[in-house]
Amino acid sequence: MNFKEIFTAQLSSVLDGHMSAVAIADLMEVPKNREHGDLAFPCFRLAKAFRKSPAAIANEIAGRINDPLIEKAEAAGPYINVFFSKADASKAIMRRILTEEEYGKLSIGTGKTVVLDFSSPNIAKPFSMGHLRSTVIGNALGNLAEKCGFKTVRINHLGDWGTQFGKLITAYRKWGEPDKVKENPINELLSLYIRFHEEAEKNPGLEDEARAWFKELENGNEEAAGLWGWFREESLKEFQRIYDMLGIHFDNFNGEAFYNDKMEAVINELGAKNLLVLSDGAEVVPLTDEDLPPCLIKKSDGATLYATRDLAAAFFRKEHYQFDQSLYIVGQEQSIHFRQVKGVLKKLGCEWADLMTHVPFGLYMKEGKKMSTRKGRVILLEEVLDEAILLAKKNIEDKNPGLENRDEIARAVGIGAILFHDLKNDRMNNIEFSLEDMLTFEGETGPYLQYTNARAYSLLRKADIGPSVEKGLSDPYSWEIVKMLNIYSDKLKQAYQLLSPSVLAKYLLDLAQAFNRYYGQVRILEKDASTAERLALVRAVTIVLSDGMNTLGMSVPEQM
Repeated sequence: MNFKEIFTAQLSSVLDGHMSAVAIADLMEVPKNREHGDLAFPCFRLAKAFRKSPAAIANEIAGRINDPLIEKAEAAGPYINVFFSKADASKAIMRRILTEEEYGKLSIGTGKTVVLDFSSPNIAKPFSMGHLRSTVIGNALGNLAEKCGFKTVRINHLGDWGTQFGKLITAYRKWGEPDKVKENPINELLSLYIRFHEEAEKNPGLEDEARAWFKELENGNEEAAGLWGWFREESLKEFQRIYDMLGIHFDNFNGEAFYNDKMEAVINELGAKNLLVLSDGAEVVPLTDEDLPPCLIKKSDGATLYATRDLAAAFFRKEHYQFDQSLYIVGQEQSIHFRQVKGVLKKLGCEWADLMTHVPFGLYMKEGKKMSTRKGRVILLEEVLDEAILLAKKNIEDKNPGLENRDEIARAVGIGAILFHDLKNDRMNNIEFSLEDMLTFEGETGPYLQYTNARAYSLLRKADIGPSVEKGLSDPYSWEIVKMLNIYSDKLKQAYQLLSPSVLAKYLLDLAQAFNRYYGQVRILEKDASTAERLALVRAVTIVLSDGMNTLGMSVPEQM
């Protein structure tokens, strides 16, 4: 049990049903002034039930708090302040961290399934910086869900269908060279796509040709299907290289095309329930009662849309995975779209639509402007990652030129810097992009965390005895770390429930800062009666920092 749970259990026992454990825990506070204790509980809500002043209630309850790890409980006006025994509590916590197989793991999701829809790049187009946020936020949320005990299903809903493929097939048949596409698939296909638009300005008939080829693709034309399949396969190989760099995996790549044969059933059901209305030749579901624009299901030419596919996908995922939660990690500009999809599902009687959650996020910015192009071209994520790795390598060569495995560590630091810079920000905030800021070893950065952790590992290597917990530690610097280690599982739970990896990222920064203060004030390796305990604390810090960074998707070098 952590400190909050211990104090909650004590209060629950004393209050004897006057307030639930959940309500008690929600009211509990951490005093701003350390001299006021480690935890505090306000008694205002109890005044009516006990018919006494909050101060009198606090005084009465404080005298009945009795737990081996609580040194004292005292009333301070309407508050009950508790002070934990530093030596006993630190011993219990360090022992738990050093002996538990997976410290911090929760069981709130046991037996439940979460489906995560994230990343979702368009095939035959480069993997740009614009896809990074969905990819790393989705991956971190998947890892957090697993830490909470959920089973996860990670889906990459590829953009692999639509009229752009008619354009691409047309362009390839006119100007494409197979060897060039094989050698550099994404760039070559993008060049063909751009050329199509340039040529179509001079020859509008190309647009009709493209529509005709997309129709052929929809009808199963062998040549069109073969080219589409080849473009998709080559794109996936390129994407997989990026995912391998980022250490991210998926359970399936069922994109838009996967739902082509599953949309008709949804359209038929909407028709059977008289939910479809004709509007300018198109079929829509009105959502005026939801204060939303109508959801377009079928265009006047019979073509289906994103909403039609997302409805089919929702039915498929519910049927196949029986999800308890379905998360869509997609930019905030799609908020209305997802509200429409949920609104249509509700009209169909699908109460499980409430289990679906859109997880929006802000944009990358460069000098305050939307970061989408540079000198007229897409900013490739791979180029940014490569640049970050090179900068990390230069840092290592400047500071520690004799370091072994420099390339591997530079890769971990460079990529970790990009990931952490994204995840430390509240996901709704826009992010100012700066490689230099990301890669500094000071301040709120990934390298700072990794370096702090490597410093702790270095102490363990230098020590000529191992960590051990026979007694606890009671100095104020170690106590600040112990209190932080104690709330790790709370932060994991909070980060997942708020769908906000930044909660965990900020916690890890606070822990690293507390450890660096400890390192600066305490002679950790000095030989005395507490050396083994101090090393146990250092080991506990490496366990939590490493696990937290892994949960965010970062690699954790033990040397830097």
